[in-house]
Amino acid sequence: MNTISALLLALTTEEQQEFQLFLKRKNRRGDTKNLVLLKLLESGRTDNLDIALYGKPAKNAYHALCKRLQDSLIDFIASKGLAQESSEELDLLKLLLASRIFFERKQHKIAFKTLEKAEKNAQLIDVHPILNEIYHTKIQYAHLNPRWDLMNIVKDADQNMRRLQQESQLNMAYASIKLQLKQERQKTIEAIISEAFSNFQIEINETMTYKSLFQLMEVTATAAKLQSNYHTIAPYMTTIYDIIRKKGAIADKHRYYHISILNLMALSNFRNKQFGQCQIFIQKMETEMRKGRRTFYNRFSEKLTVLKALQLNYTKRAMEALEVLKQFKGNSFDITLIHLMCFFQQERFQEAYSKLQQLTHTDNWYEKKVGWQWVLKKSLIEILLLIELDKLDLVLLKVQRFKRRFTKPLKRLGEERVLTFMGLVVQYYENPTLADSDNFKSAVESSFTWIGREREDVFVMSFYAWLKAKMEDKNLYHTTLKLVEVA
Repeated sequence: MNTISALLLALTTEEQQEFQLFLKRKNRRGDTKNLVLLKLLESGRTDNLDIALYGKPAKNAYHALCKRLQDSLIDFIASKGLAQESSEELDLLKLLLASRIFFERKQHKIAFKTLEKAEKNAQLIDVHPILNEIYHTKIQYAHLNPRWDLMNIVKDADQNMRRLQQESQLNMAYASIKLQLKQERQKTIEAIISEAFSNFQIEINETMTYKSLFQLMEVTATAAKLQSNYHTIAPYMTTIYDIIRKKGAIADKHRYYHISILNLMALSNFRNKQFGQCQIFIQKMETEMRKGRRTFYNRFSEKLTVLKALQLNYTKRAMEALEVLKQFKGNSFDITLIHLMCFFQQERFQEAYSKLQQLTHTDNWYEKKVGWQWVLKKSLIEILLLIELDKLDLVLLKVQRFKRRFTKPLKRLGEERVLTFMGLVVQYYENPTLADSDNFKSAVESSFTWIGREREDVFVMSFYAWLKAKMEDKNLYHTTLKLVEVA
């Protein structure tokens, strides 16, 4: 049951609807219970499901039904994944297999042409494992083709093997960095990345594929996100992007990774308050999304909306940001949270509260779906919003839950300043007159300068802006913009 629930959480709303249609087409009998079970699980019900399904205790039938539903769900996810995958690699494998069959049947001329076509196409999309098999086949039959130079083929095979080994090392470094982040050790981002690069002999250069460069940038951005420290990773991101620019024109087959990289670059610049550079990358991202018959437009539309709204909101165009968020069609937890934040900064607290009420699931559910950092941001802004609405009982309850849930992980990450911030918020709420005291102002300022304003993350500054607005008795949005414009 836990497996089925976890798989369902991994599906988008649209995919859940597609899965229902998938089950309907698959069902041969009209009395099949799998759709009923699916709806019960999607509603959040977990107790006495056998009775709900059969009208009486029926554990054996229930477990058999769960097994069939789980198998169908795995089948659906796998089938959908195959449908979304590029057919190019499958085409290459077909060409390779066909060439081998032609060689076995002594059809050498067509075998040479087919294998050469496979090699040319594989080189275009950097598929090193398949190229490895192609070179093995060329070496095996090189003696039959006077146009093939065996030593050149061996040289190409060795070069490809080095690139394949480089991809393998990068994958191991990627896994190592992710593991260290998961263990939440108190290491700096530089230390984690440098150690992994050193251990697996990673050198960032032009020989890396688009996929490898994207993986490298993604894990670097993940480390920055976890520690709210995008300033440190800026040199890595710039180095990787410079390599991509040198690669020249972007073919359709690389467009997915290129758009993903542009998204990460835009986000990194935004978090570092480099709003001009952020806008440039947003424009490049949208341009690439429109290419190739807009193949990837829908896939990245949510990320593009998030970036556009954030960029507008923090460059004095809050009303335009709200309009961009309003126009997005579909369900998005990130967009709902950003919408809430924009209303909050405009001091439109009732509208912000309406957005908050749209987030109806438990924090545990959201943590599984979008991660604990998203839940942390939601919890912080929720407490501030409840204070503005003067909901005393709810504020105290949420603060207690916040401390129970986040104290240990924040301390393990070395992010005690979040706890310090929450302590200052509670002090203010219990005694608002503290905002006028020099001691309180000094405590807020000293907390804020732990990293330094020019290096500080934009979202961290936004939360501190709330306290600063209270101390100075000024508009929250204007205070926020004044803080972040130092960059």
